[in-house]
Amino acid sequence: MLRLIDANLNRISEGLRLLEDVARFLLNDAALSAALKSLRHELLGENPSLQRALLSARDAAEDVAAFAEEEARRADLPAIVTANARRVEESLRVLEEIFKLPTSPNLPELPDLAPEKFKKARFALYELERALSGKLLRREKRIAGLYVIIDLEALGGRDELEVCRQAIRGGAKAIQLRDKKRSTAEILAAAKKLKEICAQSDVPFIVDNYLDVALASGADGLHLGQGDLPIPVARRLLPIDKVLGCSTTTLKEALQAEADGADYIAVGAIYPTPSKAGAIVVGLQRLRQIREAVSLPIVAIGGIDGENAPAVVEAGADAIAVISAVLGAEDVEEAARKLAEMMEAK
Repeated sequence: MLRLIDANLNRISEGLRLLEDVARFLLNDAALSAALKSLRHELLGENPSLQRALLSARDAAEDVAAFAEEEARRADLPAIVTANARRVEESLRVLEEIFKLPTSPNLPELPDLAPEKFKKARFALYELERALSGKLLRREKRIAGLYVIIDLEALGGRDELEVCRQAIRGGAKAIQLRDKKRSTAEILAAAKKLKEICAQSDVPFIVDNYLDVALASGADGLHLGQGDLPIPVARRLLPIDKVLGCSTTTLKEALQAEADGADYIAVGAIYPTPSKAGAIVVGLQRLRQIREAVSLPIVAIGGIDGENAPAVVEAGADAIAVISAVLGAEDVEEAARKLAEMMEAK
């Protein structure tokens, strides 16, 4: 029995440490890292008498399954997280069942190892695994570089699909559909076609505001403003691999968006912009302030063009979102190329 307990506690320790290190070193996610560390400490707290008993019973050399077969290679980092989370969850279930048995005479007193403890930890890990896996999957769609917003009102009668193709050929790294005029059915039809174009070039496609359109079109993500669906609600409704962005104008809003589960933060308007009447101009100083406070990618938006874009990047933007600077140009592809090359050279 002691060997069984020892093996499962070791699996729990090893698996949780790996998950914690992924959250800490690869995702730079302080909250997830702290939650996993806390869970590990709660389960593997100091119990000298138990540790001595387990070490005395340990016999790895005689373990019939220790080297029975080579573990399968993992396809990617999310697969590693899934495998280790499952390993910990299985061990938690084993210990939960074992500690339902009457106390064995060869076991030391274990007042802190009750079945309920392992059950609670197992359910806590289910949620932590979901959050960690989702962040890893969305990291593959990290928003950076030139972010072009396709706005019907700024197209000047040009075909939105062709403009999208030209922007991508010019180097756009993300495309967003913003549409305040057409019906939901019309927006969905356009979104499906734009998603197909973006997918051909492996460019993330983001839908502004409409969760239903984002889901129905298979978009890579959703962008929300301060008056739209709350970020925590959208995070629960979106599949875990979908990117979620949030517009902010203040440090408080940016910190809240990060805490609520946004994957990137849009900050602006940086400069006065003709694309959004009445937009609050926050300037470069606000951008710097938010950059120092949050770890998420920042998309600067509002009045950005080829002349002022370098200053925006210097202030801390990971991406620049543009409408007029690309859609308003005679040569969309060339306008996008100039901005994209400037971003790549930063």
